[in-house]
Amino acid sequence: MTTTSEHAQGASTPSSMGGNRLVVLVSRVRELGLLVVLLLIIVVVGVQVPQFLTLSNMEQILLSVSILAIVAIGETLVILTRNVDLSVGSIVGFAAFVAANLFKQNPGANLLLGILLGCALGLVLGTVNGLLVTWGRVPAIVATLGTLYVYRGLDFLYAGGNQVSASDVPDSFLSLATAPFLGIPLLIWFAAVLAILFGYLLHSSRTGRQLYAIGSNPDAARLVGIRSSLLVFGTFAIAGLLSGFAGVLWAARFATVDATAASGLELQVIAAVVVGGVNIFGGSGTILGAMLGAIVLGTIDNSLSFLKVSQFWLLAIDGAAILIAVTLDAFITRWIQRLLITRRQ
Repeated sequence: MTTTSEHAQGASTPSSMGGNRLVVLVSRVRELGLLVVLLLIIVVVGVQVPQFLTLSNMEQILLSVSILAIVAIGETLVILTRNVDLSVGSIVGFAAFVAANLFKQNPGANLLLGILLGCALGLVLGTVNGLLVTWGRVPAIVATLGTLYVYRGLDFLYAGGNQVSASDVPDSFLSLATAPFLGIPLLIWFAAVLAILFGYLLHSSRTGRQLYAIGSNPDAARLVGIRSSLLVFGTFAIAGLLSGFAGVLWAARFATVDATAASGLELQVIAAVVVGGVNIFGGSGTILGAMLGAIVLGTIDNSLSFLKVSQFWLLAIDGAAILIAVTLDAFITRWIQRLLITRRQ
């Protein structure tokens, strides 16, 4: 039975190989298109406001999107399996307050302890999401919409209306985000290393290929022996873990934290992932694309400030970006399906 399953996983018909090549080609075109859009934004805004092109502002853009990018990595894994996690913003906010409050109550606490506490909290909350979806058989959008409010409620209950400010925590904690390493802030390094690590694992490991298979055809994945429930559970756990880590960095980056921290972040994360070419219906997309999506949205946000445009437009832009990307993905999927059917005839 095992041999049959492994053979089925490794076997590829000419049409399926052609389909895979088409999906890869489309992904590359989407990523190239995002680069072109990014360059256009930089040029257009830079011509009108030269200060936009300074190295310090480019660094600020990368700092502003780094936390978003870390959360987007976990969201990408979840969406690849035809699921979605709407609770990531609440997890980030909860972990941010818990970590900041730890250092407020214990200024001499070890920095690693705060990081581990935030990651552990995120992992537990992500595990709950995974259990609801895989063991409880609750649709992911329903389960995580519920936990979005539950986790935020727990955050408010724990915070009790209190706030942690920069003066309440040690400088060593605040430097976790902005301290330079080789001239680049640590926060940017964290996002870059995690993106490279998960991008490599997703592209080169057997588990990564299985995640794509689950998203492409869940029934076929189960038939060839892929442990779909376990892998889906794992993606939610990892998404929670990364969100918890991002929460610690959020507290270090913004210093002032209360129970409303990271409210609405889930919309920005999903927008970045979907704009980056990760198919909301699962089965295709890359970590690189999600990172580019985050950078594009972060650049738009930054440019609005320079152009003195109301930040309320950012929400409209995020929503419009999701609609456009989903519509484009649906069109591309139908086009690939028609093309493959034509080739078989």
